[in-house]
Amino acid sequence: MSKTTITTLQHMKQQGEKITVLTAYDYSFAHIIDQQGIDVILVGDSLGMVIQGHSSTLAVQVDDIIYHSKAVSRACQHSLVMADLPFMSYTSLQQANHNAARLMQEGAAEMVKLEGGAQQVHIVAELSRNSVPICAHLGLQPQSVHKLGGYRVQGREQQQAKKMLEDALALQDAGADALVLECVPITLASKISQNLDIPTIGIGAGQYCDGQVLVLHDMLGISQHAPKFTQNFLQSGRSIPEAIAAFAHDVKTGEFPSDLHSFI
Repeated sequence: MSKTTITTLQHMKQQGEKITVLTAYDYSFAHIIDQQGIDVILVGDSLGMVIQGHSSTLAVQVDDIIYHSKAVSRACQHSLVMADLPFMSYTSLQQANHNAARLMQEGAAEMVKLEGGAQQVHIVAELSRNSVPICAHLGLQPQSVHKLGGYRVQGREQQQAKKMLEDALALQDAGADALVLECVPITLASKISQNLDIPTIGIGAGQYCDGQVLVLHDMLGISQHAPKFTQNFLQSGRSIPEAIAAFAHDVKTGEFPSDLHSFI
């Protein structure tokens, strides 16, 4: 298997091949995921909840992401390594440049992810000018959970849906290379995906996104509170590698997500 790059992801969108993404936070799991041919590994700030035991992602620090990204990157011969910029780590151009550089130089990340719409366009443009591959993130944004009033589906109201599409296009124009859509109605996610040239990665956003991402602990059925949009692939006597392979198969063939894992 060749190494996944942002060019690979762009080509996959153009060819209609689904992109597979899983989170990982250590070498051992990253090695298994990489061996099963998953396209992208996300070192997510979800580690604050599934690794550190917090009630949200807000406590995660840049040093935490770097530590885990270092471990994950050592295992990846195929998967592209994407790392989250955590809460309040990109509030200015200078801070965003500094922390993105740290994730790539110290953590060996190959892409960084940040949350937010129009208010982040100047940050995305700055990082893109400095050759940082960027994945934007719209819909439910866990770093804004208190501002949003909880973990709720985003984009059901007409005006909110219109703004999300406008934000997606603005982020693409600013230089974003991919876009995560989280907890977005299936019809809106489909519309955004069709209107963008960059790939969309869905999580609770239906089957019409260009790819799918799940938190590893959710898809292995070991999270304390698994959300509706996930599925336990560690069943029917499967081993962990078999469960990851089943996830990849079901995403590639369109069997996952189904309507059961989507919102209207």
